Amino acid sequence: MQQLLEDIKKKQFKQAYLLYGQEAYLKNQYRDRLKEALVQEGDTMNFTAFRGKDVNSGEVIDLAETMPFFADRRVILIEDSGLFKKGGEQLADYMKEPAPSVCILFIESEVDKRSRLFKAVRDCGCAVEFATQDETTLKRWILGRIKKENKTISPAGLDFFLQKTGSDMENISREMEKLFCYTLKKDSITEADIEAVCTHQVTSQIFDMVEDIALKKQREALKLYYDLLALKEPPMRILFLIGRQFNLLLQVKELKAKGYDNRKIGEKTGLHSFIAGKYVSQASRFKKEELREALEACVDTDEAVKSGRLNDTMGVELLIVRYSSGVNKNSNAG
Repeated sequence: MQQLLEDIKKKQFKQAYLLYGQEAYLKNQYRDRLKEALVQEGDTMNFTAFRGKDVNSGEVIDLAETMPFFADRRVILIEDSGLFKKGGEQLADYMKEPAPSVCILFIESEVDKRSRLFKAVRDCGCAVEFATQDETTLKRWILGRIKKENKTISPAGLDFFLQKTGSDMENISREMEKLFCYTLKKDSITEADIEAVCTHQVTSQIFDMVEDIALKKQREALKLYYDLLALKEPPMRILFLIGRQFNLLLQVKELKAKGYDNRKIGEKTGLHSFIAGKYVSQASRFKKEELREALEACVDTDEAVKSGRLNDTMGVELLIVRYSSGVNKNSNAG
């Protein structure tokens, strides 16, 4: 990212930039900053954007070879093309010797670093990965935003906020704006404020649902399921997320049994450390065999729905009922 900032500051630009990774908020911010620095506002003659999998490489090359109209450069933006995974060979050849007056911005979620196009762009330009930010970085960024608003938040409140929002910076930004409006006349942000206005992410609701299943709180688990259905969440996506949760819990339980601490468990499972502890606690409520059985039940339900033997809404409901039944088999979960 430092290279991007230096290029923008010095106005010395390379002929290609690739911004890739799962952190969309940061990626889009740098995309917009590059575009603003490269193209004069309102200049539609020298700027062209392509989006999606149907990008025609030949058309891009023809544009790249066209001289800019009363400007220093022609800028081409290509987003979510998939060319860094398949089909980018023609552009890779072109990027070996592109027109000196062109700058191509590639914005991708996933890339294959072994691809010819990735190597060509890296060699003639700059490739920057925008990965999901770690807990420390997220907290520093959030606290900076809160300080700018002349507000404060406690460490416990900050942890609660992140548990609500997850690690996606775009979602965090939206939720912060809601909080700032809600606490307009207050100096501090409390957990009550967060509870009042911040949206509980679907993955958090799935976590709570599985927690209720573990504690045999059938009514509460079903209520969360019906709430998700009311929010138009497809039953099969809910089933997928329940299965994912059971799979994560099984991994966490096995790692804990091997003696790993919460930080290491977080690293190995991709969970943030402030979340890993909650997963360790939830996993302790299940026996390993129960987690494996629950995973198999998710697969069986998926197959039954797809083969037409079971209605999707009813199938997920039956799964929840089955594992949240009143008899607690987990009393001595090991």
